[in-house]
Amino acid sequence: MRIIAGSRKGRNFFSVPRKKTSVKPISSRIRQSVFDMIRPWVTGSVFLDLYAGTGASGLEALSRGAQKAVFVELDRACVKVIERNVAHLGFGEQAVVVRANVLSGLEWLKYHSHEGFDIVFMGPPYRDEENLPLHYTSKTLELAAAGNILSPGGFIVAQHHIKEPVAAPPGYAIYREVKYGDTLVSLLRRAGAADAS
Repeated sequence: MRIIAGSRKGRNFFSVPRKKTSVKPISSRIRQSVFDMIRPWVTGSVFLDLYAGTGASGLEALSRGAQKAVFVELDRACVKVIERNVAHLGFGEQAVVVRANVLSGLEWLKYHSHEGFDIVFMGPPYRDEENLPLHYTSKTLELAAAGNILSPGGFIVAQHHIKEPVAAPPGYAIYREVKYGDTLVSLLRRAGAADAS
């Protein structure tokens, strides 16, 4: 896996051995397309990578000029890989890696960004080990809204299966959706916020 653009463009980073986890990293194609969409807002941003996996999205954000990235992941093997990638790419002073269950609530994240996060990326797993759909996206969006973790002009990028029903929580609106095969990327912001598209 490689960083696509920015100060670490072309640099490889580590993935999690398949036998240690069922986590499926965001594809390079989707990552590039997402960052092409959000490029104007990445530089100087405080970026939150939920269900971080290998940390690919947060690492890409840091390479492209984000001032800080917070990675949240529950899987122990993934947390170790994210920490290794942060060190390998020289982002130790800009990155915070936290082992936590996203679905237990997100209010605590205000400790890591008092003004809120400018960009929240979430790519929850689509299926469990028995291949049953998980449908975590709407619940995570509700927790993000309840935790009030977005900065005033911030927005959320939610990657989810195209068949997963996703609803914006009260006070938020989906303002753009892009399809990639069986994946849909939804961009959300607070209802009535200035256009970020």
